[in-house]
Amino acid sequence: MPEPFLELIDISKIYPGVVALDHVSFSVSRGEVIGLIGENGAGKSTLMRVLGGVTEPSGGVIRIDGVERRSLTVADAIKAGVAFVHQELNLFDNLDVAANIFIGREPLHGGPLKLIDRKRLHSQARPLLRRLAVDFEPDTPLAGLSLAQRQLVEILKALSLDARLVIMDEPTSSLTLTETDRLMRVIAGLKAERVSVIFITHRLNEVKQCADRAVVLRDGRTVGALDRTEITPAALIRLMIGRDLKSLYVPPATPPGEDVLEIVEARTETYPDRAVSLNVRRGEILGLAGLVGSGRTELARAIFGVDPLRGGSIKLNGEPIHIPTPRAAIEHGVYLVPEDRKRFGLLLDFSVAQNISLPDLDSYARGALVKAALEVENAQSQRERLNIRTPDVTTAVGVLSGGNQQKVVLAKWLSMRPRVLIFDEPTRGVDVGAKHEIYDTLRRLADAGVAILMISSDMEEVVGVSDRIAVMHEGAISGFLDRSEFSEHNVLRLAVGHTV
Repeated sequence: MPEPFLELIDISKIYPGVVALDHVSFSVSRGEVIGLIGENGAGKSTLMRVLGGVTEPSGGVIRIDGVERRSLTVADAIKAGVAFVHQELNLFDNLDVAANIFIGREPLHGGPLKLIDRKRLHSQARPLLRRLAVDFEPDTPLAGLSLAQRQLVEILKALSLDARLVIMDEPTSSLTLTETDRLMRVIAGLKAERVSVIFITHRLNEVKQCADRAVVLRDGRTVGALDRTEITPAALIRLMIGRDLKSLYVPPATPPGEDVLEIVEARTETYPDRAVSLNVRRGEILGLAGLVGSGRTELARAIFGVDPLRGGSIKLNGEPIHIPTPRAAIEHGVYLVPEDRKRFGLLLDFSVAQNISLPDLDSYARGALVKAALEVENAQSQRERLNIRTPDVTTAVGVLSGGNQQKVVLAKWLSMRPRVLIFDEPTRGVDVGAKHEIYDTLRRLADAGVAILMISSDMEEVVGVSDRIAVMHEGAISGFLDRSEFSEHNVLRLAVGHTV
């Protein structure tokens, strides 16, 4: 085996009352891709902060190129060639792509004013953009990019540092299938250039696709490592949570009832010439599958009143309804859990209790004032119901993990007795344990009579959770699948416009 570039030996981190890392050890060789996985709270983020010089370990040794250190500073990590691609994007909307890539490292004109040389800045960015074959230019304003494109800019920032080790934290959480395939090729290119990669993801198929080894953390400990030939989603899940894959999915208790939500010949702004018709029954989870760009999110936004319908109608319990705004949807008991919870589902600086009460403030008001005690009482009830892991319901929701933030978005709607719940990518950026809890909640809601429309790009999730699957292709429904027809192959055929 080649000499390791990086070795983490018995790394521990102890906070008052909490052991975040407990003698974690693993190594990374030159040009090796390590898949680092574990549930939220397993210690991945703490370990990466230690490696990045942000957190000082309580014990252990970090060895880089054979040189031992008890800890690193941020400057040490950068000097050693360690670069991060963070899940939480650290970008500036008021700058263009090139300025974001080279922020703080811009080429300057000569002279006393030290002005940025924008021509050189853009020319330095172009080879990086070609490397990822992105569909935007160096001078494209960041504000005009989608979430997936912004994630690619974050990756370009790390590549611009000529790093020897690139740590990618959930880099594909916002990427399309095409962009994910492109990133996999970038990782293969880095590997060929003997650049090492630590790839952190909740998408276990990606670990199998790109990793040479998988290292699994649980409760702050290294619980196992798998070589490439041993990596399967089932084996990874067994190490992560100590149980098998099938236990994640909860079967229906009763068959679905009558139609609750009916979409008739609906046309969206994105696909005004394509009509969508579907129905969701009482107690049913209808999975809505399709490739990114097929129109699923646009349909959800139109049903919820965020965007206008360009044609067609919506019926609720057989009666036509008009939903021009989200407030109208809420009044009808139709609620949306959006794809990007941080931008559209939460106020990150507000507390858990304030976020939960926000859509229904009248219920917590006495006169013109909102009673904080009522907010806290309801939030505490939802916290227990959904197992929201937070120090307190007065804690700012922005400090919670992705899975717990998603539960807060769900909690605010559960407080209002939904008739229809639309989930757009319900487990994006959520660990396996939290996924199981969300799936369990979906099934309990369905068993209680709620009609659920679940949009997901995770094929395994769609097949495992749904009672019936509708598949979209270029703005229209290309087919429906009953449970007896479920397979990833059938979903993919419909997603690309073929028949089953």
